[in-house]
Amino acid sequence: MKRALAIFLLLLPLCLQDAFGQSLYRFKFEDPWSIAIHAGPTQYFGELYSLWKYNEGIQPDYNVAVSAKYTFGTRLRARFDLTFYQISGDDKLADPRSMRTPRNLNFRARNFEGAALVEYYLKPVKLYSHNRSFLNPYIFAGLGVSSNNPYGYYRNEWVALRPLRTEGEAYPAAVLTFPMGVGVKYKITPWVDMFLEANYRFTLTDYLDDVSAYNVSGFYEELIEDYRAGENGSEMRLIMSIRNPNFMNRFGEPDLEAIEANGGRIRRGSGLENRYDGFMTFNLGMEIYLTHDIWDNWLLRHRRRSYRYW
Repeated sequence: MKRALAIFLLLLPLCLQDAFGQSLYRFKFEDPWSIAIHAGPTQYFGELYSLWKYNEGIQPDYNVAVSAKYTFGTRLRARFDLTFYQISGDDKLADPRSMRTPRNLNFRARNFEGAALVEYYLKPVKLYSHNRSFLNPYIFAGLGVSSNNPYGYYRNEWVALRPLRTEGEAYPAAVLTFPMGVGVKYKITPWVDMFLEANYRFTLTDYLDDVSAYNVSGFYEELIEDYRAGENGSEMRLIMSIRNPNFMNRFGEPDLEAIEANGGRIRRGSGLENRYDGFMTFNLGMEIYLTHDIWDNWLLRHRRRSYRYW
């Protein structure tokens, strides 16, 4: 009995050392892949909203995104995003000084965006899991593609605007986006980070909101002709193009005589050729690193109802 106890006491330190070494060994991996989910408010910038020039406050919508990330440099990570977002604007919320209120225009768009980006961190990220910095700011930029499907609100329904060619322009259903921004990441555990970031999307289109031309003088005859024909819903082109109450009759329908007498000089947008629409997201998210410990000791070796998967 004494001999067995002595052998146990001799072997105990070796066992404890091996167990402690294994518990630390699981953190000694560089984990290049991670996945993240993030969400937050979205702010549109365009013909139906102005933040800097007028006092219109913040008019946020929302977005939800998932990301896959891969570490390929000391401070560099590749990132692939899929985002669902809503943007909107309404002249009823415009600053009176902007002279946009009489237009009575509005829009809402719910789009998907896919983007590839590169992140650059202030502190190294190509490290063992337990050596990552607790606080690490970063910047990022990339290239994306977004759907583009604006709708206008009319008589309790949302009407698709792009098929109507309200300004005679057949703009595409997909647009290029150029996301760029800043963020900061905080390490919660060796496997999980929390992050906060601001991401602005530049675009090469002035039709996220379906509004670009200064007025309808160049194409109002075509709108009136389609309205009079009234075939296959073509009358909606004029209805959704001109919403100004001064050019509607008492039934809330377009006043053709007033429009023709005015020569179509009814304001829509800024008319600037080099002014493109954009939007910004402010997101809070959580990032999970796909570590060896997750695969070996949680997902694949997890016990449930006495059954071992690995």
